[in-house]
Amino acid sequence: MTGPSTSTGLRENVASLLCYVLGWVTGIVFFILENKNPTVRFHAVQSIVVFGSLSIVNAVLAWIPILGWIIAGLTGILAFVLWLVLMIKASQGGIYRLPVAAPIADSFDAWLMKTFKF
Repeated sequence: MTGPSTSTGLRENVASLLCYVLGWVTGIVFFILENKNPTVRFHAVQSIVVFGSLSIVNAVLAWIPILGWIIAGLTGILAFVLWLVLMIKASQGGIYRLPVAAPIADSFDAWLMKTFKF
């Protein structure tokens, strides 16, 4: 096994990829399991922020007839494209920092690490 180690025993790029597989769900799983590798933690938190936000937006839009449904469909397409891009970049060992989500992920992870002494 090559590459930086993780708490899960997986290679960094595999663990990073898995953070996105089921959206915010696997983001939470890897955020809880990974306490050693900052790259995997970043991917986990970015997954929670991006796909958690999109899930909430889609749930709200589902209650708005016609226009809400159209916008929800477009955000679904956006979510699918982001999902593919983020998984591909993570599997290649890269970090794709989304303009709004990455700073939130950075500050959220730092706050949690300080608050709960991980």
